[in-house]
Amino acid sequence: MAATVQYTQMGVSARPGLEDTSVMRPTIVEVRLARLTENYRAIRTAVAPAAVMPIVKANAYGHGLVDVARHLIGLGAPSLGVGLLEEAVALRDAGVTTPILVMGGILGNQIPLFLRHGLTLTASSIDKLRHIDEAAREMGVTAKVHLKIDTGMERIGVHYYSAEGLLERASECRHCVVEGIYSHFANADAADLGSARLQLSRFLDVLQWYDKHGVSPPLRHMANSGAILQFPESHLDMVRPGILMYGVYPSTEVRRTIAVRPAMTWKSGVVYFKVVRPGHPVSYGSTWQSDHPVRVVTIPVGYGDGYFRALSNVAQVIIRGKKYPVVGRVCMDQIMVNLEWDSAYNGDEVVLLGEGGRETIACEDLAEWAGTIPYEILTNINTRVPRVYY
Repeated sequence: MAATVQYTQMGVSARPGLEDTSVMRPTIVEVRLARLTENYRAIRTAVAPAAVMPIVKANAYGHGLVDVARHLIGLGAPSLGVGLLEEAVALRDAGVTTPILVMGGILGNQIPLFLRHGLTLTASSIDKLRHIDEAAREMGVTAKVHLKIDTGMERIGVHYYSAEGLLERASECRHCVVEGIYSHFANADAADLGSARLQLSRFLDVLQWYDKHGVSPPLRHMANSGAILQFPESHLDMVRPGILMYGVYPSTEVRRTIAVRPAMTWKSGVVYFKVVRPGHPVSYGSTWQSDHPVRVVTIPVGYGDGYFRALSNVAQVIIRGKKYPVVGRVCMDQIMVNLEWDSAYNGDEVVLLGEGGRETIACEDLAEWAGTIPYEILTNINTRVPRVYY
């Protein structure tokens, strides 16, 4: 099975000086591109005829911005969504020419850079739209924008109850093409969809402006991963899968109406083996010790890689097809694992996240142990951990 290795910063290849990867630290993230293919196609089938805009922000949820984007474009993704201008520029610098929507807030001095790279801007207010239109006029280009409506998130976007002014101003712009209009759900991954239904109702009310003026609306989109799974009325013209694309469900409450599988496995290896005597504490703070002799191995991964310190004394890893507990505090670069009296050898594979033999450590497991959500687990895996693509 062929593999490529990328040392990434903002998803862009940045290989260190050592050319022989066999001498590198064994801590890696494996990304199964076939799983991404399965997940993308399953989502596309489920939401048809709506289009699918994969969201690749935050280094493609930890999977690697450029490589994942290229793969999804090869599958036919008509556009991509990111959170930051820097992410979009990194994709353009890597040769990606597909339309890219930047969904985060923008500053006025960023607009020329958007326009030079042919990126799609989010116009979240009349003032922002005016700045975009003026900058496009000065540069002699046409800006592509999506209008952002706040239907209950209170993040960015013009409020639904005062959106008419933004739509009217957009219709008057001479140097902007309004390609889309969108909103975002706050609770579409909850068991109770009351909040999501209210938000969709508000968004549809805003869209009535187009009917009143006898014009077709631009591309309408609102559905995130939760809404894709359990709120088909919200699919409209396009959906925006994020974490679902990578094979992880957005919450424990959400209905799993589309079968997806994780694309990521986070691995390391045993680099040290020792016998620890009773009453000898392990790691900083001396938070764990055994009352009997145990075999402890050291693994070269830590919170400097995104393996949270909160996983100390609660997480498990898989070695030789069996789960073992992480003991003592997680260090910046290393963790210790208690084998009791089992055996392991230097170089043995250690699964931190994913499948190992018949055992699995799910993203949800790490999130529960760390007291957080799966999104944070994936997006916090540091870029110093190489991504390996199969």
